[in-house]
This record gives sequence, structure tokens and C-alpha cells, in this order.
Amino acid sequence: MTMDLGQIIKEKAHELLASKKVECVLGYERATDGKTARPLFAYTPEETERFIFDETCVHGLAKFLLNWKDKSTAIVAKPCDVRSVNLLLQEKQLNRDKVFIMGVVCPGVAECSWDRVGPPQQRCNACPQHNPPVYDFLVGEPVPEKEPQNGVDPEVARIKAMTAAERRAFWNQQFDRCVRCYACRQACPGCYCTECFVDQVDPTWVGIRHSPADNHMWNTVRGFHLAGRCTQCGECQRVCPVNIPLMLVNDELTQEVGDKFAFQPGMDPSTLPPFATFKKDEHLGIG
Repeated sequence: MTMDLGQIIKEKAHELLASKKVECVLGYERATDGKTARPLFAYTPEETERFIFDETCVHGLAKFLLNWKDKSTAIVAKPCDVRSVNLLLQEKQLNRDKVFIMGVVCPGVAECSWDRVGPPQQRCNACPQHNPPVYDFLVGEPVPEKEPQNGVDPEVARIKAMTAAERRAFWNQQFDRCVRCYACRQACPGCYCTECFVDQVDPTWVGIRHSPADNHMWNTVRGFHLAGRCTQCGECQRVCPVNIPLMLVNDELTQEVGDKFAFQPGMDPSTLPPFATFKKDEHLGIG
């Protein structure tokens, strides 16, 4: 990158806080390993000097906005993060007047773990969107977008090509490893229910014990709850401690919704997800 995106963010964040247009700026700073990045919450103009932006800025920050619903907040947001902000706006979880979006023209981020910066994320390599769909301030120069991939994602196609027995065996192998830590839920911007269905005791949807049946119930129902809503940020899969390919579930449902409704979640904050609306003439070949 020839343009110092981190410096642009520093200067704009300093301006926003100094003028008291916002009370907090959410962005990234260098982590204590000296290599990767971590979220930074800046409340004073002086703190903005710690902001950075590079390929290590992998965390999705949109969900943190839920902690500042009533306060004016700025957020440094990659295109996928902007889509997550739009989702929360669509579902009336945020007030647009309280959110200042510093949309970053994203070159893609890397596979990162403590003290290690790896190759570019596979998801970023296939992503057709590098310009934020919505922003109040643009960080970087717009770039030509790739043509969206036609047809089914190769990994999704591989799973769909399996027999029912093969798919069952594949997902048994994946979900049996789940430890039900709920890290995926905590990182997902679309998971914000006051009480998650797995925490309900009346009725009890998922038992508290660790069992294959309960693991499958959790992962399957969560996938359906995100149908037509997943912004494909990949945070759920990134934080999974046992490396379950959770985005395979989300990607297949996203493609189903896209095929039937020509809808891509999070592109426009004024357009509701398909399952949040009802039209009498929407039969979709059923019944």
C-alpha cells in the first residue's frame, strides 16, 4: 500500500474527538506481541496516536457498537464490517445518527494468531468487495471491484455433491468436536439476543450437557437464525478454538437466499432481510 491508511485514521479520529463530534472511536492498535493488531477504544485525542491499519486488523468491530447504543461513536470499518453495521441498523439495534462510519478501502487481511502473521485469508482472496458500501468518511482511494463469483462456492459445491450419508458423516465429524464455548456467538454481529435459545430453560432447546445431539442442535439452529442475515465477516470461524468450518453453513444459506431473493445482507441499511418481511405473492414454488 502506498497510502498510509493508519495515518489517515489517526488524523480523522483526532479531529472527531477534539471537536467532540463523537465520544469514542473504535479502531485498531498494535498488540503486545508487536506483530498483530487488537481493538482500540480511543476516548481522548491523545489516544488516537495508537491507531494503525494493516493486514493484521482482522477483528470485526461492529458488535462493540451495541455497548454504545446511546453514545456518538465512530468506527473504523472494513467493507464486511460496514455490512455488519448495516445489519444492526436494519434491525433497529443502532441509531444511524449515533454512528460515524470510517469506511476503509480494504486490501484484505491475513491469517493471524499470537506472534504470527500468515498468508492472506482465503475469504479475502475470493471477496469481490473492497470498497465500503456505506461510509461517512472514506479511508483510502476507491479501487475497481472484482466480478462476483458465478454459481456456487467451490467448498459449498463439494459438500452439496456428497450423498446424504456422506454429508451426515462430514458434519458429525465437525460438530462432534464442538465444545460449546459459544465464542462464535460472542463474536457474531448478528447474535445479539438478550437471551440466547441455548440459555433458555423453559422450554429447554439445548441441554447443558456436552453431547453430539446438543452440539448439532446448537450449530444447526444458529445457522438458520443467520439465514439471510450473515454478512460473511467470518468472525465465527476465526474465533472457533477447534477450527470447525462454520462459514460452510453460513455460505450455503447465504447462496440459497441470494438465489431465491436476489439479496445480499448488509449492503443497504434501509433494505430489510427477506425473512423480516412478508409478501402475499412470495410462493417460491412452495404449496
